Amino acid sequence: MFRLSLRTFRERWQLFIGALLTVAMGVALVQSALLILISAASPVIPAGLTPIEHQQVSDGYTGAITLLAMVLALATFLAVFIVSSTFAFTVAQRRRDLALLRLVGGSRGQLRRLLLSEAALLAVLGCGIGVPLGLVAMRIQSNLLRGLGFVPPQFTPRWQDWILAVSFGVGIGVALIGVYAAARRAGKVAPLEALRATGAQQRVMTAPRWVFGLLFLAGAIALMVLAPLVGPDGAIPMSINVSITAAIALAALSPLVVPLVGRLFGLVLRRTTIGGLAQANLREGVRRSASTAAPLLVLVALVIGLFGTLSTIATASRIEMRRSVHADLVVDSGAAVAGRIGAMPGVAVADTQVPVGVSVVTHDDGDVETEGATALVIDPTTYRSTHPLRLAAGALTDLHGAAMVVDQGDDLSLGDTAMVRIGGRSVPVKVVGVLPETLNGGQDYLLPRDLVPASLLAGPSQTVVRLAPGADGAVVTRAIRDDGGQVRTVAAWLAANASEQDKMNSGIMTVLMGLAGLYALIAVINAVVIAAADRKAEFATARVTGLHRRQVVRMALVEAGVVTTIGLLLGLLGATGTLIGIGSAVSKFTGRGEFDVPWGPLGLVTLVAFVVVGLTSVWTTLAATRIAPVRLVGAHE
Repeated sequence: MFRLSLRTFRERWQLFIGALLTVAMGVALVQSALLILISAASPVIPAGLTPIEHQQVSDGYTGAITLLAMVLALATFLAVFIVSSTFAFTVAQRRRDLALLRLVGGSRGQLRRLLLSEAALLAVLGCGIGVPLGLVAMRIQSNLLRGLGFVPPQFTPRWQDWILAVSFGVGIGVALIGVYAAARRAGKVAPLEALRATGAQQRVMTAPRWVFGLLFLAGAIALMVLAPLVGPDGAIPMSINVSITAAIALAALSPLVVPLVGRLFGLVLRRTTIGGLAQANLREGVRRSASTAAPLLVLVALVIGLFGTLSTIATASRIEMRRSVHADLVVDSGAAVAGRIGAMPGVAVADTQVPVGVSVVTHDDGDVETEGATALVIDPTTYRSTHPLRLAAGALTDLHGAAMVVDQGDDLSLGDTAMVRIGGRSVPVKVVGVLPETLNGGQDYLLPRDLVPASLLAGPSQTVVRLAPGADGAVVTRAIRDDGGQVRTVAAWLAANASEQDKMNSGIMTVLMGLAGLYALIAVINAVVIAAADRKAEFATARVTGLHRRQVVRMALVEAGVVTTIGLLLGLLGATGTLIGIGSAVSKFTGRGEFDVPWGPLGLVTLVAFVVVGLTSVWTTLAATRIAPVRLVGAHE
């Protein structure tokens, strides 16, 4: 069987090139992400940093680990999805070859082993390409993480010899998992049905398609309904998973949509000969159209779902931050300047906040856990005047002495006591309040000034200023600047924070969507190439009945345009579930159940999809019609 697989692979390489590239990319990305993730999990943090700087570097590594985990999950999902859809389409295109093997005595088991042998060969070749490619990917990903500020400039991932076994395991696993379903389906085809292109072989909507399609569709609806009922930490991943589950469901059920959309377009297309032929081909070539639309569907669902989710959260966070600060100016300065701001003419309230690095020791079921974090040192009285904050539990008036307010997501609850290490000394501190749930994360801990050593309070601070009624903001600003403070309006401060978050989100989306886009384009091009390779006789028949070669090319181009439209529309439908879910989830923070549609990314994806599919269709049709039609009429590929 392996020798036969090798011959098939060599003679019909066009059917496998897309899957080969997908496996190679999957191996490269998993290898690269794992090596960087392991290095980031045990970081070497430079000596001599302040506690705040140390915590910022540590938080950056945590963000890098989260991003790399997303890359791993996305790369694995896309690799398995694309390999499985490619092989399913390839098996359908090779039904005559497989039927002949059955007729000459091949059993169903031998047929399955043939396809699994092809998958194993594909995996070995893909790993051979992917392992060295992973070194290049590791360098690119490391540079991206440095550029996004997740890791310090001196960060360098470490090579691990055991990664070779993992890389080959991933490549072989992705290939075999992706091919297994297609191999089982191919083994069930009756030889005469395949040779005559009748019966179950022509039935695209098989029982597994119905089961998986409806199952994942129900899962997508359930996630969309549940997302608003959980907190933001749960709503975000649940909403993003709506896109993934909906994409799988719609890809499985797409053969139901293709004929319906084909009929709608037929109202316009059938007015011309080329359009009528294109409509007929769409109606008859349901599997071909669905296989081409599937990767576009997944791409659009992921891009619009992820971009829309982050954009919606960013917009809601801005609204939430504007409501949480009741002030006019924000001043960055040292402790001495901050101490004089409250006495300046025109200043009604000056709330000075000092960030400090702390370590909190907790006990969970007998296990001792130490968590490093950044705490905000405040004066409860002035803080309440500039932040209309309503705690989820407890009261800010109790924040004095050995007390602290914790984030709602923390393991500590109201009344608990934890050892807090501040400025080189450990102090037992009681939890007197719990912060409300927020979209932007907020602070981990609030501490009173009388708990923190004076040496830490002498560091950089931020003062939120509320002006007295009738005070001239320009005069107060000038006075503070003359004293050495850096002053911004609250609006400018909020805009700067939003810009920094948008930059981070943009970087994350560039990494994830660049990955998804590359996978999808390879899959789309591969599907168009496979489809054209099986249509030489069909194109020849059209030409001997009177069509010119350029008319055949136009016919295929019209088909490609309709199929692209179907993929884009189904992808938008999948992404809509994500946007509705995240919009409902943030409504309890903003009071508005709205979501942002990322029109820019949507327009870019639409343009690229039509250009890539159109150019590939023209190129493959020209290649398929290069041979004289009389030599191909009646031929079986």
